[in-house]
Amino acid sequence: MPEMVGVQATDVTAPPSWAILQRKLIALMEEAAPMMSRKYAERSGAWYWSDDMDDYYERSYNWCLLYALGGNENLVDMALKHWNATTRLFDDRDGNRINNLDYYHGDTAKELKYSIHNEYFSLAHPGDAEWHHMGEGNMAFYDFGVADPTISENVRRAKRFAAMYIGEDPEAPNWDPVHKIIRSPMNSSQGPWHDAPLYSVKDYLHGGTSLDNPAWEPRPMGSRSSLYPIVKDLEFGWWDDPEKAEEIIGLFNHIVLNGDLVANLSATGLVTNAYLYTGEEKYRKWVLEYVDVWMERIRQNGGVIPDNVGPTGKIGEHRDGNWWGGLYGWNSGYGCTRLFHSVMVATECAVLLSGDLGYADLMRSQLKMLLDNSFTREDGHLLVPRRVGPEGWARDSSGDGVLLGPDSMRVYEPVHVYHMSMSKEDYDLIVRLREGDKERDWNEVTFHGDRRADWETEYSRFQYYDGKNPNWPEKALIAQYQQALDAYERLKVDDRDAFQLIADNEEPPNPVYTKILTQTMLGSPHSVYHGGLLRATVRYFDKDRARPGLPQDVGALVDSLSADGVGIQLVNLSRSETRNVIVQAGAFGEHQFTEINVGGNVQPLDSKYFEVRLPRSTSIRIEAGLRRFANDPSYAFPWHGDAIPTPFQY
Repeated sequence: MPEMVGVQATDVTAPPSWAILQRKLIALMEEAAPMMSRKYAERSGAWYWSDDMDDYYERSYNWCLLYALGGNENLVDMALKHWNATTRLFDDRDGNRINNLDYYHGDTAKELKYSIHNEYFSLAHPGDAEWHHMGEGNMAFYDFGVADPTISENVRRAKRFAAMYIGEDPEAPNWDPVHKIIRSPMNSSQGPWHDAPLYSVKDYLHGGTSLDNPAWEPRPMGSRSSLYPIVKDLEFGWWDDPEKAEEIIGLFNHIVLNGDLVANLSATGLVTNAYLYTGEEKYRKWVLEYVDVWMERIRQNGGVIPDNVGPTGKIGEHRDGNWWGGLYGWNSGYGCTRLFHSVMVATECAVLLSGDLGYADLMRSQLKMLLDNSFTREDGHLLVPRRVGPEGWARDSSGDGVLLGPDSMRVYEPVHVYHMSMSKEDYDLIVRLREGDKERDWNEVTFHGDRRADWETEYSRFQYYDGKNPNWPEKALIAQYQQALDAYERLKVDDRDAFQLIADNEEPPNPVYTKILTQTMLGSPHSVYHGGLLRATVRYFDKDRARPGLPQDVGALVDSLSADGVGIQLVNLSRSETRNVIVQAGAFGEHQFTEINVGGNVQPLDSKYFEVRLPRSTSIRIEAGLRRFANDPSYAFPWHGDAIPTPFQY
């Protein structure tokens, strides 16, 4: 263990309620996760359920993160078991077989597809092989590095998966190094997808799932992608005319599938993951080169990120120069809501790897662009457009509610940008949103329903650090505890056996919730769910047990944030044991501490780490000076030295 500057707590105090709530929440989820694993999966780790393959990986996506915050070590073992079981279950190594595992969607029996090749997403089910879904499916894999970066097999996989996107894997020619594009919206361990069948074209142009579905109801072209302006109006029923169907399939493959799109920016997360394991410069170079290309496209396109790029890297190359219309792009029913996930992932990766906050403009430019096109209702409520079409920015929604109309700008991306920069410019942007919001109480802790991509709690978190919501930690932890408790109770009363679970085919309920623990302990928004890496102002390690996360009985609260500092409270709830905490600057040691101040006693510091000794029943508050993005990031733990010690070298 390296020598570190240290401080010792001396105040013997009753523990604050937030610290008790943190430990109670961790303990509840430590009990619930094994219960879920036993009840909803075979001992091998295979879930009694089926849907898209990424959803399999997502069942235990945050268990390693809970461990890295201070949860039980068995969380990592279970997460690995379920990840490996999913990879085995969908693997094609027996010769493109289909597994003999029946499952049901409604009354329809189906079988699992062989959607894995070389341990990663294949083209057997191309709908999984695009970056909204691959990003979701990768979340569990990324946090293996956060929990234990010494697992040789995962280091090998990280390099193997990155090779599929930087041009090193001949089986996966996704990357065009000349034109600097990923060659299709669907890309995989088997390369790009350029040849969609009829049913896929119907689904991507008109929404829903048409295959073997007599109840399918098509929507007007543009639900997911468009052929505009080559085809401006596409009447229903074209699929029943063989000649017309052949024409539309050809146009779709040429216009939609042959080129790059914004969603592929999430591949930067996969390549950054390899860098955090290895420190190899080729990974950093690829990420920054790819982000640079997209930032140049924004400049070429008048400040708006184009949603489609042709095979030679030109904007709207197969659309007569039209910059919108791509898959899940500006004209789709999702508009910017899905598009921005990948932009934010790439922004954070580029800043992390370069230390250059100029890369924050990738995301910031799009937020400012939407605000430049904003308008207000009669009551003064601020609205931004979320879609664009032939008439320009959409100022109303479609009559059937499928296509998004204008709305308040969600705070998800703005708070991520602000957390990176801590700049007045990004703070002022959020304040503008708050002042223009006539509907929401920003102090209220709310959850919008999807615990994975839930950004509703970011409003109340922002208010806390802005000095306007002092009881937020307790309120948020109580609300999250209630969510976890409800999930725990559902597990307790579910008495179905494996055969009934398979027949019912209901999503196994993950009882692990890490949103509020991340926010309170690490002083950061939660990861961008669709492929983002961990965000943290500070992170903790248990010195005595040489493992990540807070020691037993210890609570942590980041209670202030600034451009050059962070305030941290640490509390030892144990009445008998001393605990020793290592505090790290940043999720991956990317920041540098410049000093630590305890009650006016200042110690100069020039390190990623410092140590805190917490005798029984003590607490301490530390003001730490911080130089942001000053260090090379790595998954390495404080005691790993210059390189992560992996037992096997591949």
